[in-house]
Amino acid sequence: MATIGQPYTCGIWTVRDGNEEEFVKRWTALVESAGEGGRSFILIEGREDPHRFLSFGAWEDWATADGWRATEAFGERMQACRELCEDFRPNDSTLRIAVGV
Repeated sequence: MATIGQPYTCGIWTVRDGNEEEFVKRWTALVESAGEGGRSFILIEGREDPHRFLSFGAWEDWATADGWRATEAFGERMQACRELCEDFRPNDSTLRIAVGV
């Protein structure tokens, strides 16, 4: 369940043509390494631009998210994802409101 003030990580990924399926596999491996402090993760593919993906991760707290990003597993899996991309833009955010969740 989403709670106000909950930390979220977000990424906007532009994947090179023909690498979409491999990217999904690598992104899945990336978030599976997060452990229990990662509440949930979603990956959304663009309807009109199937090379554009948005990822969201809900976290218990920022310390957990930052701790995961400091691990070797994160570094290796993030690099594997980025190898398939033309561009990646990360963003850390905090939930302000959730409607219908």
